[in-house]
Amino acid sequence: MKHTEGKHLSLFLDVCCQNEEPRLPLHTNIALFLLSYCECKSFNVFLVFTRPASSQSLRSQLPEGLEVSDVQLEALPQLVRGCRRPAVLDETGMLCRAGLAVVLRHVINKALEADPSRKDVLALLGFKKTCLKACAEVSKWTRLCEIGIPSAVEEHLKNPTNQYQQLPLSILTLERRLAEPVKVHNDDKIRRQKLQEQRRNEKNESPEGKGNQDSEPGRSPQVSDGLELRAALAKLSVDSVPTMTTRENSEIRKVKTTDLPPLQHVFAEGLYFTLTDLVLLPCIYQYLCSLQAHAASSLHQLPHLLRWYSRVQEVPGVLRAAKECGMALSIPQVLMSSLPGPSAEDVPTSLLELEEDQEMTAQPPFVGGPRPTLTKLQESGIEAVFTPHPCPDWTLPWDSLPAAISPTEGKMSNIRSVRKRQQLNNLVAMVTELARPGHTIVDFCSGTGHVGIVLAHTLPDCQVILIENKEESLVRAQSRGAQLGLKNIGFIQANLDYFTGPFHIGVALHACGVATDMVMEHCIQAEADFVISPCCYGFIQNAIKFTFPKRNT
Repeated sequence: MKHTEGKHLSLFLDVCCQNEEPRLPLHTNIALFLLSYCECKSFNVFLVFTRPASSQSLRSQLPEGLEVSDVQLEALPQLVRGCRRPAVLDETGMLCRAGLAVVLRHVINKALEADPSRKDVLALLGFKKTCLKACAEVSKWTRLCEIGIPSAVEEHLKNPTNQYQQLPLSILTLERRLAEPVKVHNDDKIRRQKLQEQRRNEKNESPEGKGNQDSEPGRSPQVSDGLELRAALAKLSVDSVPTMTTRENSEIRKVKTTDLPPLQHVFAEGLYFTLTDLVLLPCIYQYLCSLQAHAASSLHQLPHLLRWYSRVQEVPGVLRAAKECGMALSIPQVLMSSLPGPSAEDVPTSLLELEEDQEMTAQPPFVGGPRPTLTKLQESGIEAVFTPHPCPDWTLPWDSLPAAISPTEGKMSNIRSVRKRQQLNNLVAMVTELARPGHTIVDFCSGTGHVGIVLAHTLPDCQVILIENKEESLVRAQSRGAQLGLKNIGFIQANLDYFTGPFHIGVALHACGVATDMVMEHCIQAEADFVISPCCYGFIQNAIKFTFPKRNT
């Protein structure tokens, strides 16, 4: 694969086939849309084909001026081939970022490095730069935006003419989310300004109140939408209408916070345009176009989604980026005039209530750990007795190992590092017993690389891959690997679900709760051995080894 001069990051995007013709899946559309919106030129873009084909027929969906190269799946670098795309490979070829949210946030950061003056791009990261930062395994919102809605739309597009097809649950969830009042940081001032506008509007109305008979008292649609929209636009552009600077009168200031009017959604996460809106727009665009063509009667169930769709198009730069990516956003918008005004009662609730009932029946939270466990044993008349380590020769020669291998290099206190060394002694001994030259070992939920770096140093004939969702931790692990000059190590920033590569041994020291189950499932599917520390606190110092029988396939 050739790289453009001056560009060292490679962005890999999938191409799928439909009716023997190449097509861009939604995750690829979303990544290209963000590149266009941010006007980011920091990446070599590769379209990944699973069969011989050309991107020439896809030019209308690619941003103007974007140079792309075609690559076959089997020609991908190993780290990229073992991940779901989109994926970004750094200039060293040893760090891969995979998954939609991870890649998009990285694109934004690179765009800001190239042009720090782009405040509109910085705003995409949201409050405290946390937009879509939480991984999909723990965040329902990230899971909905990154996986749920794109998957539902892709599934709908496979058979859009099915008259008996219900609206996808993920679409209904988004519709209801948009119907809910929104809370933002320091929203008290905005809500008081809204109350002041409402009361001013009441004074200006005629006594008969004609023309507003269908509105809630004191709430005209113009007032409800106007203040939120002004606040949103003021953050996007210096040319937008400024927010009110006049201090509220004493009567407004005395109103209790609980009595202030709620703020309505303007964008997906509240008042402000963020990365989430850019993720959702290509999905909703294709979905609404399909509904308009095949099931227009269903659109009345999505009033808030249609209003959001209209608002997004008012954001500077969105129409330009959409046009470059072949999206004619104005087409479905004409439906707005024939739809009733937004109302919370219009949102379908049967499926959503069913989902909530299933969540409410979850098991009570587990309370465990060393101290509660010891207490329960003592209350039952069982005294815990500590015995010497059954295999004292498992201890690694820490004093003679390079400093970068020590857990203290992972920004850990001396007391914790002693317990961490005990865990590492056991895990490394187990893996060393199982590993053979040429094996691939995966350290799941690797953190700053306590396990993976020791294994890569101890087993130079094996390939070690560290998988971690937190960028800060993985960058620290990569720095430690570089200090040691390790060549048999790779790093992947991704959710566990985005790793699909083959391996022989799975290791997990930091996986907790559901992550442990997910790691074991990965090992079962890969027919790999699995070594886990049963307690993250170092209370139980023995590692547990699982050897899964080979399946006949």
